[in-house]
Amino acid sequence: MSVLIKGGTVVTADHTFQADVYCENGKIAAIGENLEVPSSAEVVDASGQYVMPGGIDPHTHMQFPFMGTVASDDFYTGTAAALAGGTTSIIDFVIPQPGQRLLDAYNQWREWAEKAAADYTFHVAITWWDDSVHEDMQTLVHEHGVNSFKHFMAYKNAIMADDETLVKSFRRCVELGAMPTVHAENGELVYQLQQEMLEKGLTGPEAHPLSRPPFVEGEAANRAIQVAQAMHTPIYIVHVSCKDSLDAITRARSAGQRVYGEVLAGHLVIDDGVYRSEDFDVAAGHVMSPPFRSKEHQAALWNGLQGGNLHTTATDHCCFCRDQKAAGKDDFTKIPNGTAGVEDRLAILWDEGVNNGRLTLNEFVAVTSTNTAKLFNIYPRKGSISEGADADIVVWDPQGTRTISADTHHMNVDFNIFEGRTVKGIPTHTLSHGKVVWRNGELNAERGAGRYVKRPAFAPVLEAVARQTELNEPQPVKR
Repeated sequence: MSVLIKGGTVVTADHTFQADVYCENGKIAAIGENLEVPSSAEVVDASGQYVMPGGIDPHTHMQFPFMGTVASDDFYTGTAAALAGGTTSIIDFVIPQPGQRLLDAYNQWREWAEKAAADYTFHVAITWWDDSVHEDMQTLVHEHGVNSFKHFMAYKNAIMADDETLVKSFRRCVELGAMPTVHAENGELVYQLQQEMLEKGLTGPEAHPLSRPPFVEGEAANRAIQVAQAMHTPIYIVHVSCKDSLDAITRARSAGQRVYGEVLAGHLVIDDGVYRSEDFDVAAGHVMSPPFRSKEHQAALWNGLQGGNLHTTATDHCCFCRDQKAAGKDDFTKIPNGTAGVEDRLAILWDEGVNNGRLTLNEFVAVTSTNTAKLFNIYPRKGSISEGADADIVVWDPQGTRTISADTHHMNVDFNIFEGRTVKGIPTHTLSHGKVVWRNGELNAERGAGRYVKRPAFAPVLEAVARQTELNEPQPVKR
């Protein structure tokens, strides 16, 4: 199988140039002009378009059992929709129940993911601690290519990791060459504020953001960063939604600490007014954690993305249909937390970022693909247009338009948080493993074609952090 992408402008995270791209046997085989290729090669005309690395979404939850139900997109429907939007790889989450062996949960998620249409890999959550967790982390890193572990600082009485678990897990990450990641919200504060809202008779979705104000995120982000500093490890903060947590990241980075931030497409363009809708379906449809914030926080997030203190863009794709959201009709704490977006992320970032001058072409590629590949150690296999890289490519028409709607999207959910928005800039072709799986509005995703991607440990980086920290520590006084 071979494909020649002809006549386009190649855009990478650091370079823009005119070239054709030839793909063979799932890899990028040649880049240049006037390439000699077999006459049997399929030709994709990219004239007037950009040829970019396929998007990598570092934060999705396909088929996730959560809050008494299961996310409506499974690994096939969710990754197929991703391909339609130009995203060719996802990093999903294995989330063990407290007391469940990590390896048992990992094996379950691997089984669910066998139907994936696009490539996938996993973060693994640490939801409890004992000697088996310590042991399984090593097996996951050394045998299964897991190099990141997730910690929920929220969801008390469920999957929340306490400070003891954070310390022990972060230390283990250093030993294994893995990156700790955190969902930063103070779970105890959230729980207490939720009870306060209910006691006041605030039971609808409008109470959701009131129970999770920015300071609960800022406190948790700052605490996680301090724990990471004490344990001498880099740290990755997922779905940064407000100025409070961004400020914590910025302070740490300005002091030389390796802290990385992720922002969701939705948090960049949707404000908290959605929770005040009189239509329960609309308000509940936007319930996710952290919640959508005011426009002031949106402006800060854009500044963080432009200024380099936020590094990746994601979706936290975890979708629930209207009837699932209705479980919280009389109690907002029972509304399943999550929204969709894996199909729309690139278009939203392009329309709001590139078209409005907030992002350059190269910055767009960096924050939607390359930075994730580098941070999680799969670059240049992913996130690059280079010879030998996986032929996961999106051909992008900057003049094309699409009106986003639940009636026409490919995600398996009956609600879209970007409903009615017309975006300028869309994918005309998506290639996965060198095969054209999206062509001018026609989706040809193949069930089970996605491959599991192992991510090597990056111990040398972590060891360098530890060495630098030791140099900065006070030495004992000789007497």
